[in-house]
Amino acid sequence: MEHPLPDTKDWTWVLNEPCPECGFDASSVPPDEVAGRVRANAAAWRGVLRRGDIVGTRPPVPSGQPPQWSALEYGAHVRDVYGLAAERLLLILKKKHPTFANWDQDATAIEDNYRSQDANKISYDLAVNAGRFADLLDKVRGDQWERTGLRSDGSAFTAASFAQYLLHDPVHHLVDVEKGFEAINEASQ
Repeated sequence: MEHPLPDTKDWTWVLNEPCPECGFDASSVPPDEVAGRVRANAAAWRGVLRRGDIVGTRPPVPSGQPPQWSALEYGAHVRDVYGLAAERLLLILKKKHPTFANWDQDATAIEDNYRSQDANKISYDLAVNAGRFADLLDKVRGDQWERTGLRSDGSAFTAASFAQYLLHDPVHHLVDVEKGFEAINEASQ
Protein backbone atom coordinates (compact mmCIF):
# COMPACT_ATOMS: atom_id res chain seq x y z
CA MET A 1 0.00 0.00 0.00
CA GLU A 2 1.57 3.25 -1.13
CA HIS A 3 -0.74 5.81 0.51
CA PRO A 4 -1.77 6.12 4.17
CA LEU A 5 -5.39 5.35 4.90
CA PRO A 6 -7.74 8.36 4.71
CA ASP A 7 -8.59 10.04 8.00
CA THR A 8 -12.36 9.92 8.33
CA LYS A 9 -12.64 11.12 11.94
CA ASP A 10 -14.68 14.18 12.88
CA TRP A 11 -12.12 16.08 14.94
CA THR A 12 -14.53 18.77 16.20
CA TRP A 13 -14.63 16.91 19.52
CA VAL A 14 -11.29 18.56 20.36
CA LEU A 15 -13.27 21.70 21.19
CA ASN A 16 -14.82 19.90 24.17
CA GLU A 17 -12.04 17.72 25.54
CA PRO A 18 -8.24 17.46 25.42
CA CYS A 19 -6.73 15.29 22.71
CA PRO A 20 -5.42 12.10 24.36
CA GLU A 21 -2.80 11.65 21.63
CA CYS A 22 -1.13 15.07 21.70
CA GLY A 23 -2.43 16.65 24.91
CA PHE A 24 -3.78 19.76 23.17
CA ASP A 25 -6.71 21.34 25.03
CA ALA A 26 -8.50 23.76 22.70
CA SER A 27 -10.75 25.09 25.45
CA SER A 28 -7.72 26.28 27.42
CA VAL A 29 -6.50 28.57 24.62
CA PRO A 30 -8.16 32.00 24.59
CA PRO A 31 -9.04 32.85 20.98
CA ASP A 32 -6.98 36.05 21.10
CA GLU A 33 -3.88 33.95 21.90
CA VAL A 34 -4.21 31.63 18.91
CA ALA A 35 -2.32 33.98 16.54
CA GLY A 36 0.80 33.86 18.70
CA ARG A 37 0.61 30.10 18.96
CA VAL A 38 0.19 29.80 15.19
CA ARG A 39 3.39 31.79 14.68
CA ALA A 40 5.26 29.65 17.23
CA ASN A 41 3.95 26.50 15.58
CA ALA A 42 5.12 27.67 12.15
CA ALA A 43 8.59 28.30 13.60
CA ALA A 44 8.64 24.75 15.01
CA TRP A 45 7.74 23.37 11.58
CA ARG A 46 10.67 25.29 10.08
CA GLY A 47 12.96 23.31 12.38
CA VAL A 48 11.27 20.01 11.51
CA LEU A 49 11.58 20.59 7.79
CA ARG A 50 15.33 21.30 8.08
CA ARG A 51 16.19 17.86 9.44
CA GLY A 52 17.74 16.58 6.24
CA ASP A 53 17.01 13.32 4.48
CA ILE A 54 14.99 11.95 7.38
CA VAL A 55 12.23 14.51 6.57
CA GLY A 56 11.06 12.53 3.53
CA THR A 57 11.27 9.13 5.23
CA ARG A 58 8.05 7.50 6.29
CA PRO A 59 8.28 5.87 9.71
CA PRO A 60 8.27 2.07 9.88
CA VAL A 61 4.97 0.48 10.84
CA PRO A 62 4.13 -3.04 11.98
CA SER A 63 3.54 -5.57 9.22
CA GLY A 64 0.11 -5.29 7.66
CA GLN A 65 -0.42 -1.73 8.90
CA PRO A 66 -0.90 1.17 6.46
CA PRO A 67 2.01 3.54 5.89
CA GLN A 68 2.21 6.76 7.88
CA TRP A 69 3.02 10.17 6.47
CA SER A 70 6.58 11.44 6.54
CA ALA A 71 7.46 14.76 8.16
CA LEU A 72 7.61 16.23 4.65
CA GLU A 73 4.04 15.10 3.92
CA TYR A 74 2.79 16.38 7.27
CA GLY A 75 4.51 19.71 6.60
CA ALA A 76 2.81 20.03 3.22
CA HIS A 77 -0.52 19.18 4.85
CA VAL A 78 -0.04 21.79 7.60
CA ARG A 79 0.92 24.37 4.96
CA ASP A 80 -2.38 23.68 3.20
CA VAL A 81 -4.34 23.67 6.46
CA TYR A 82 -3.05 27.15 7.29
CA GLY A 83 -3.86 28.39 3.78
CA LEU A 84 -7.39 27.02 3.99
CA ALA A 85 -7.79 28.41 7.51
CA ALA A 86 -7.00 31.93 6.32
CA GLU A 87 -9.53 31.61 3.49
CA ARG A 88 -12.23 30.31 5.82
CA LEU A 89 -11.63 32.86 8.56
CA LEU A 90 -11.87 35.61 5.95
CA LEU A 91 -15.22 34.16 4.84
CA ILE A 92 -16.46 34.13 8.44
CA LEU A 93 -15.47 37.77 8.86
CA LYS A 94 -16.86 39.01 5.53
CA LYS A 95 -20.02 36.95 4.92
CA LYS A 96 -23.03 36.05 6.99
CA HIS A 97 -22.97 32.33 7.91
CA PRO A 98 -20.81 31.08 5.02
CA THR A 99 -20.69 27.37 4.25
CA PHE A 100 -17.22 25.99 3.59
CA ALA A 101 -16.65 23.68 0.64
CA ASN A 102 -15.58 20.15 1.54
CA TRP A 103 -11.81 19.60 1.47
CA ASP A 104 -10.46 16.09 1.06
CA GLN A 105 -7.02 16.31 2.64
CA ASP A 106 -6.06 12.82 1.58
CA ALA A 107 -6.97 13.39 -2.06
CA THR A 108 -4.99 16.64 -1.96
CA ALA A 109 -1.94 14.81 -0.61
CA ILE A 110 -2.08 12.37 -3.52
CA GLU A 111 -3.03 14.86 -6.26
CA ASP A 112 -0.37 17.36 -5.19
CA ASN A 113 2.18 14.57 -4.62
CA TYR A 114 3.24 15.76 -1.18
CA ARG A 115 5.98 13.11 -1.12
CA SER A 116 7.92 14.77 -3.94
CA GLN A 117 7.74 18.39 -2.78
CA ASP A 118 10.73 20.42 -1.65
CA ALA A 119 11.10 20.80 2.12
CA ASN A 120 12.46 24.36 1.86
CA LYS A 121 9.54 25.45 -0.33
CA ILE A 122 7.05 23.80 2.02
CA SER A 123 8.68 25.53 4.98
CA TYR A 124 8.49 28.93 3.30
CA ASP A 125 4.89 28.50 2.15
CA LEU A 126 3.84 27.13 5.54
CA ALA A 127 5.27 30.25 7.22
CA VAL A 128 3.50 32.54 4.73
CA ASN A 129 0.16 30.77 5.16
CA ALA A 130 0.48 30.64 8.95
CA GLY A 131 1.42 34.33 9.00
CA ARG A 132 -1.58 35.24 6.89
CA PHE A 133 -3.90 33.29 9.19
CA ALA A 134 -2.29 34.79 12.33
CA ASP A 135 -2.51 38.31 10.89
CA LEU A 136 -6.24 37.81 10.26
CA LEU A 137 -6.71 36.51 13.80
CA ASP A 138 -4.96 39.62 15.14
CA LYS A 139 -7.60 41.77 13.45
CA VAL A 140 -10.62 40.00 15.00
CA ARG A 141 -12.25 42.21 17.62
CA GLY A 142 -15.11 42.00 20.11
CA ASP A 143 -18.27 40.45 18.71
CA GLN A 144 -16.47 39.38 15.51
CA TRP A 145 -15.33 36.33 17.51
CA GLU A 146 -18.99 35.24 17.53
CA ARG A 147 -19.47 35.39 13.75
CA THR A 148 -20.31 31.95 12.38
CA GLY A 149 -19.43 29.64 9.50
CA LEU A 150 -20.53 26.11 8.63
CA ARG A 151 -18.54 23.12 7.48
CA SER A 152 -20.00 21.13 4.60
CA ASP A 153 -21.12 18.49 7.15
CA GLY A 154 -23.16 21.11 9.02
CA SER A 155 -20.78 21.62 11.97
CA ALA A 156 -21.03 25.24 13.05
CA PHE A 157 -18.06 27.29 14.16
CA THR A 158 -17.71 30.76 15.55
CA ALA A 159 -14.55 32.62 14.61
CA ALA A 160 -13.35 31.81 18.15
CA SER A 161 -14.08 28.08 18.03
CA PHE A 162 -12.71 27.86 14.49
CA ALA A 163 -9.40 29.37 15.64
CA GLN A 164 -9.18 26.99 18.59
CA TYR A 165 -10.18 23.97 16.51
CA LEU A 166 -7.76 24.80 13.72
CA LEU A 167 -4.77 25.13 16.05
CA HIS A 168 -5.10 21.50 17.10
CA ASP A 169 -4.17 20.08 13.68
CA PRO A 170 -0.67 21.64 13.32
CA VAL A 171 0.09 21.02 17.02
CA HIS A 172 -1.06 17.40 16.77
CA HIS A 173 1.01 16.76 13.66
CA LEU A 174 4.18 18.01 15.33
CA VAL A 175 3.65 15.20 17.84
CA ASP A 176 3.03 12.74 14.98
CA VAL A 177 6.28 13.83 13.33
CA GLU A 178 8.35 13.50 16.52
CA LYS A 179 6.95 9.99 17.07
CA GLY A 180 7.83 9.20 13.46
CA PHE A 181 11.39 10.46 13.90
CA GLU A 182 11.74 8.30 17.03
CA ALA A 183 10.51 5.21 15.15
CA ILE A 184 12.89 5.90 12.26
CA ASN A 185 15.83 6.33 14.66
CA GLU A 186 14.95 3.15 16.59
CA ALA A 187 14.67 1.15 13.35
CA SER A 188 18.08 2.36 12.18
CA GLN A 189 19.89 1.17 15.33
